[in-house]
Amino acid sequence: MNLRRDVFQAIADPTRRAILLLVASQALTAGAIAANFDTARPTVSKHLQILTECELLAQQQNGREIYYHINAKKMKEVADFIEPFRQMWDDRFNALEAIMKQYKAKE
Repeated sequence: MNLRRDVFQAIADPTRRAILLLVASQALTAGAIAANFDTARPTVSKHLQILTECELLAQQQNGREIYYHINAKKMKEVADFIEPFRQMWDDRFNALEAIMKQYKAKE
């Protein structure tokens, strides 16, 4: 059965976000990733499967080992989706800061 995974459901899980942070700087094997968590290896493997199905992680076979690394293109898609919201909040905080400066200047 092929489940369609939603990228935002995938990154909603703190363990999966931690995995993404781990492999952001270097490709790691499932065992190396699992060594960073206090959960069973099959649990980490399930997280890796979900991240791979969402295309946030890519696999690369090197001999008998499979290395997981960030799929930068998919991460950019996520970042591009979030960017307008980040910009909106930056604008709101800048406006609030301007109001606070005006308020302090009046004191």
